[in-house]
This record gives sequence, structure tokens and C-alpha cells, in this order.
Amino acid sequence: MRFCRYIIVCGIFSLTFGFGLCAQKVDTARMAGKKVYMLKSKVLGTDTIPHVTLAEVKVVPRWRYRNKRERKVYNRLVRNIKITLPYARMAAVKLQEINAELAQIEGEKERKAYLREAEKKLFHEFEQPLRKLSFSQGRLLIKLIDRETGDTSYDLIKEYKGSFSAFFWQSVARIFGSNLKEEYDAQREDRMIEHIIIMIDNGML
Repeated sequence: MRFCRYIIVCGIFSLTFGFGLCAQKVDTARMAGKKVYMLKSKVLGTDTIPHVTLAEVKVVPRWRYRNKRERKVYNRLVRNIKITLPYARMAAVKLQEINAELAQIEGEKERKAYLREAEKKLFHEFEQPLRKLSFSQGRLLIKLIDRETGDTSYDLIKEYKGSFSAFFWQSVARIFGSNLKEEYDAQREDRMIEHIIIMIDNGML
């Protein structure tokens, strides 16, 4: 639906993976035809110990289903999160990029011109992929944007597009049973979503 696509793109515009080991590479070289990685090291006594920083690993148990219906809900959420989470994380990156650019622009007129151009580029980049999202995936993405950025879609649209735009799109969203002011609640309402994201990030789903 058009309003849902617009909301999602606005969320991405207004802000503007996975799990792995993070070895701190200092240099690479080739020795006897093999690629060699030079790591930072720490000297302990007469020994030189390779120093490697690993990513944090959260240990979580499998979700305990109460019934078959909850299993279906969980599996459907896994599919939808794998589709929408990358967009939410791209939104967080766009937030940093656009805010960094805005910090270098002093004039209000120039800032508005930059935002208009940024919006145009983002619509061009994301409109077609977002057209493929279902209604439930669009609602999920609104929540995930709040999770990844700390701001609701309503607040983001209000900040970058103005109060009237935020009010208008919130009114349209409410007609279709959605809410741009909805916040992500990892401890209660969205506990299953949070569990799935942690499992995905740890390569367990």
C-alpha cells in the first residue's frame, strides 16, 4: 500500500550484518604463496601472544513454544524479520550519514535542499524493494526502525518533514490499523521478536 511504502521510506530517509569473529587485522602479507594475517600481539614475559578481539556472543536458549499456533507465529516472524531487519539497519546507517552531512551545512535553505535531494535518492533506491513488502512486514519494519535508531517513525517524520506531515501520515496509518508512534518493547510485547533477532545475529537461525 502506498501509505505504508511512504512511511517506511520516510523512516529510512528521516534517519537519514550478522555474527562473526572480529580479528583486528594490522597488515597482510604473502609468504610461500599463502596469505598471512598479521595480528596485534601482547608480550607476556618472554612470550608474544596474538591479541584478537572477538565479538560479543549472547547465549540464548531455544524458544519454548506453548502450542502449535505459537510455533507458526514464531516461524512466520523469522521469515519476516530476515526480510525487514536489513532495511531497519540500513536506516540506522542513513541516520548517521545524513546527520553527518547536515552538521556540515549551515544555511537553512541549503539544509532543506540537501534533504530534498537525499529523499529523492532514497525513494529511487528503496521504493521498488519496499513495494514487495506485505502489510504485516511494513508494520514490523516500523517497529524495527525504532529498535535500531531509538526513534519512532512518527518522531523521525516530524523532525525531518514537519509536524503536519507526521500528523497526516499517522492519520492515514491509523485508518489501516497501524501506528507510527508504536515503540519497540524488547522486554514484553516484542520479546519474541528480540529473541529471534539475537538468534539470527548469532547465526542460530
